[in-house]
Amino acid sequence: MPYYAERARRTSCLIWTAAIFCAIIATAVIIAGLVILVIYLIYQPKSPYLKMGNAQLIHLYYDQAGTLDTELQIIIMAENDNTKTDAAFYSLSLDLLFQSVTIAQLQAADFVVPTNSSVPLGYDVQSTPVPLDPVGMSAMDSALKNRQIPFYLTGRARTRWRLGSLYSVGLWAHLSCKMTFFWPNGSTLLFPPKRLENGDVVPFDIFEAQKLEIKPVGKIPLEFPKLRD
Repeated sequence: MPYYAERARRTSCLIWTAAIFCAIIATAVIIAGLVILVIYLIYQPKSPYLKMGNAQLIHLYYDQAGTLDTELQIIIMAENDNTKTDAAFYSLSLDLLFQSVTIAQLQAADFVVPTNSSVPLGYDVQSTPVPLDPVGMSAMDSALKNRQIPFYLTGRARTRWRLGSLYSVGLWAHLSCKMTFFWPNGSTLLFPPKRLENGDVVPFDIFEAQKLEIKPVGKIPLEFPKLRD
């Protein structure tokens, strides 16, 4: 009989220990959830992102051998809609494509976008002659006949911003855009379309790149200071 009583006491002790441990874990989870909720309500975080700002086709040379040589001026906007914290952008890499052929790769040094603002990244893209494959040559022939030259810009940048003094968030910001240039005047159509406030679809945006200042990426004074809360 004493053996069973001792065994029951040990079992009861283990049960109480497990119950206390579970209660502590549950309390910690609830407190952590409340802290996250309070931080969210205070900071109302929004993910920084990339978007097309402007583009213009300056020069295009295409010969019968299928060699493509281009010059484009492109402005990418890095946006930070957070009202209480700066956002850092780094490891930015974008590919400029015609069909599946890479024309150029756009990069930028690490930089910070202040609260509720944006930073323009200007690129004067002068590609080296690029040979097109038969599919690309057929696409270019068709584009020249239609006087509309499509290029694609796709890539991503790593972003990070703070929530309070102890917690920071890091996400990838992606960009995927189709640019259709009228040739030979070089003005641009941007896809996908935007919508007006009343919900109507705007089929494309016409950019006027000559009104914006274009800077080579190597000369943009970008720094990577410490993030402010």
